[in-house]
Amino acid sequence: MKVGIFVETRFGERRVPLSPEGVRQLIQMGFTPILQAGSGAGAFYPDSAYQNAGAQIVPTAEAVWEEADMLLALHMPEQVDRFPTGKALLGILQAWRHEKEVQTLAEKKWTVFAMERVPRITRAQSMDVLSSMAALAGYKAVLLAATHYVGVFPMLTTAAGTLAPARVLVIGAGVAGLQAIATARRLGAQVEGYDIRPAAKEQVESLGAKFLPLTLDSSGEGTGGYARELTAEEQARQREALTTYVSRADIVITTAAVPGRSAPKLITPEMREAMKPGSVIVDLAAETGGNCAETQPGQTQVLGGVTLLAPLNLPATLPTHASQMLSRNFVETLRLFTAKDRPPRLHTEDEILRAMCLLWQGQPLLQPA
Repeated sequence: MKVGIFVETRFGERRVPLSPEGVRQLIQMGFTPILQAGSGAGAFYPDSAYQNAGAQIVPTAEAVWEEADMLLALHMPEQVDRFPTGKALLGILQAWRHEKEVQTLAEKKWTVFAMERVPRITRAQSMDVLSSMAALAGYKAVLLAATHYVGVFPMLTTAAGTLAPARVLVIGAGVAGLQAIATARRLGAQVEGYDIRPAAKEQVESLGAKFLPLTLDSSGEGTGGYARELTAEEQARQREALTTYVSRADIVITTAAVPGRSAPKLITPEMREAMKPGSVIVDLAAETGGNCAETQPGQTQVLGGVTLLAPLNLPATLPTHASQMLSRNFVETLRLFTAKDRPPRLHTEDEILRAMCLLWQGQPLLQPA
């Protein structure tokens, strides 16, 4: 099976689905990797490194589309209307946001696997792209906050006096939130964490942070360990309970997300107005609309002296390490298409592939009851 990579067209994207080492691994598994020239340049992987690893380099994206049996992508491709018919796509597709593109792929009889649908089971952990990229986003969010904050993170005792540590509040204790907590702690901040899932308390406290004593009448945990979408009444109570903690924080990092939905609004204008001038909010949910009511995705605003950052695609700002992690995720996922003593083939016999399969030869795959 020939797997193809073409240059991503999304603004600011510097990552690549396969590293040269990933290419070597795929060749050993029986795949033939084909890459458009320059695919790895943003991650500082030259074409020569891929050629030395055994990949075929072609000059254009069109050449990749024509030659490959399966395309690997980091976003839903913008060029699906130009794709040939009857091939396969494996990528981080967020199909719920791209109905038109999914319909086009269906009409072209494509088989589509969405990596964000990898189930949260032990066997699939090495394929979990969302967790891989969320860890990098949580780390980078703290560095952005530290850059824009008017003070320092750690307590400093000097001849000129003692500086108190920054107070950081992280809302959402998934992978991104936990990495943000760990990074802020390493920088010496006083850190608090909050999540609607009761199980997150132990994880937050294991990193040395305080878990906010806020509870809902019912569990906020949904399927697969993700947070569920709260009712309007629950969201209102949650915002009211968070107000005191947000107002006293120097830095607030929001990471709350619900799979397949717009991000919940947690920070109101009134809550932001209660924060001290010089404070910082980093909204990591900007990709899906943001956790702050005033968020403008991709923009940095200063509102009443509070800096509100809404970065998009933070992992792409760490392209080398992000690509290394993505390569492992893609390689392990592609391994599911292999079996001993036979070449790689498309199938949905594995439960992980069934969960990931969005379209099979243009038709939605019926999931078992």
